[in-house]
Amino acid sequence: MTFVLGLTGSIGMGKSTTAAIFRKLGIPVHDSDASVHALYQGKAVSLVEAAFPGVTVDGVIDRKKLGAHVLGNDEALKRLEAIVHPLVWEEEKAFLDQANRDNVPLVVIDAPLLLETGQHERCDAIVVVTAPADVQRERVLARPGMTEEQFERIHVKQMPDAEKRRRADFIVDTSYGLDEAEAQVRDILSSIKEGMDRAPS
Repeated sequence: MTFVLGLTGSIGMGKSTTAAIFRKLGIPVHDSDASVHALYQGKAVSLVEAAFPGVTVDGVIDRKKLGAHVLGNDEALKRLEAIVHPLVWEEEKAFLDQANRDNVPLVVIDAPLLLETGQHERCDAIVVVTAPADVQRERVLARPGMTEEQFERIHVKQMPDAEKRRRADFIVDTSYGLDEAEAQVRDILSSIKEGMDRAPS
């Protein structure tokens, strides 16, 4: 059976950078954000447009138009999640099924809401990517078009970093730079491999 490693972390913590390190080291990664992006150009378009008329431009979901409907509106966000999350999980399951068929020893599920949505239940271990709060804020506010208000809206929706770290099997602190983050990822992979080697076949 393929070992499933869940990868998560709040906005600005360096989760995408950490996912890229896993890929660089040859570990297949299922990226939930990329999955959503593809769905907004394909399978989810008609469903989202039906729920939020006017958000489609040239046959794809315009994320800005959609954002205007759901940002700060819990009821609208829940409606959107009820459409999109099952489609993402369907693609994730297909990814895991394929990995098992191919006898891939280890894969990563990269999902910002891994713990919030219950996706962690299909994982064998959890990696939480973290950084100090001031580093997180600085990184997020450096993003084009990001405002303090937007950051707070996103931040308040996510499980507190301390709670994520409490529930983690492994932690990657990205505040020390790329080389140190890669060293931490290599340590995690070594630890998992040791555990798999010790496990009865």
